[in-house]
Amino acid sequence: MGACLSIPNPKPRKTGTDFGVGGAPAAIKQHPTAKVVHMDGRIQEFKPPIQAKHVTSQNPGDYFLCSSESMSIIGTSVPAVPDDEELQPDQIYFLLPLSHSNKALSLPDLCTLAVKASSGLSQGSISNSMFILQ
Repeated sequence: MGACLSIPNPKPRKTGTDFGVGGAPAAIKQHPTAKVVHMDGRIQEFKPPIQAKHVTSQNPGDYFLCSSESMSIIGTSVPAVPDDEELQPDQIYFLLPLSHSNKALSLPDLCTLAVKASSGLSQGSISNSMFILQ
C-alpha cells in the first residue's frame, strides 16, 4: 500500500506588508472562486455564478466534473456535478475523464488527486492558472 503525502506551502517572507491567502497583500480583497483541478495539475478559477456545463464545454474530450466533497467514501463511484448546477465559491472540483465515472474510488486515486490539488494550490493558483471571470 502507498501513502499520501502533502507538503504544505512555506510561509511567505514578510517585508513590512501583511500577507494574506496565496501570498497576496492582505489589503487586496480576494473574491471567492470555485477552483477546478485538471488531471495535469493545472487549476482554473471561476468567479461565480458559473454552471458546471460551462467548465466541461471548455475542455475538449470526454470529461465530467466532480466535487471534492463527494469524494470521501473509498470504494464508491464519484458522482458527477449536474450540468445545470452552479459551482460554489471556495470549493474544489476535479475534471476527470468520463472513463472514471463508474470506477470505484480507491485510496491511491484519492491520494493522487489530493497531491495534484495541493501542488497546484501551493504554487499560487491565481498566478499559475487560468483565472476566468464570468
